[in-house]
Amino acid sequence: MSPMRVQWVAFQTIVTKEVRRFMRIWQQTLLPPAITMTLYFIIFGNLIGSRIGEMGGVDYMAYIVPGLIMMSVITNAYGNVSSSFFSNKFQRSIEEMMVAPVYPVTILLGFVAGGVARGVATGVIVTLLSLYFTDLQVHHVGVMVGVVLLSAILFSLGGFINAVFATKFDDIAIVPTFIITPLTYLGGVFYSISLLPDFWQDVSKLNPILYMVNTFRYGVLGVTDIDVYVAFGMLVLFIFILGSYSIWLLRRGTGMRQ
Repeated sequence: MSPMRVQWVAFQTIVTKEVRRFMRIWQQTLLPPAITMTLYFIIFGNLIGSRIGEMGGVDYMAYIVPGLIMMSVITNAYGNVSSSFFSNKFQRSIEEMMVAPVYPVTILLGFVAGGVARGVATGVIVTLLSLYFTDLQVHHVGVMVGVVLLSAILFSLGGFINAVFATKFDDIAIVPTFIITPLTYLGGVFYSISLLPDFWQDVSKLNPILYMVNTFRYGVLGVTDIDVYVAFGMLVLFIFILGSYSIWLLRRGTGMRQ
């Protein structure tokens, strides 16, 4: 078997294992985000939204839907890779991959693809649920698909790095709890940063999730607070940085070789 064929088989195996993993326990991986986002739609969209009226020139419910979809995508992509890779470390099965004739980039791509699959699956479920509450008119399909995939890849890489340095299961919950969740709520999911004073608008622009949410909102509604091209450029740059760092960690065996 040729080396490239070996890498392809290894990649398929890892991806298949990752997808079967989160599909097998769908009650824990796919159902909770759907329930949580439904509560957001009811509380923020219907109850509070009826008093607010509109945001950015569109109905408030329609305004928050893109942000809630992106929230589910990035949190689930991150969570899938961080928990899965750490489980492999904990069970010492990652060591078998390290000694097998599998390139580090193949291992990384396999886990990232699994994270993207779960993130996209959750995003699709939340999108279908949102149709019960509002009518979505797609403004630019290419922008929507592009930002979802790039965001899922970026946060899958982030989850991988978190898992590499985690030493116990509690460690993989630190970043989502203290970093991702606050950044998500401050990322323009429920409001337009144009409502903020100039100083806080500038501070908000340091939040990468703001660019993801607004770019996806542009793809759905044609409304955005930031430059879409800048957002795509930042996503590609961060993916390159985190991807290169992740491959370097794999080659060194950081946190994997005991």
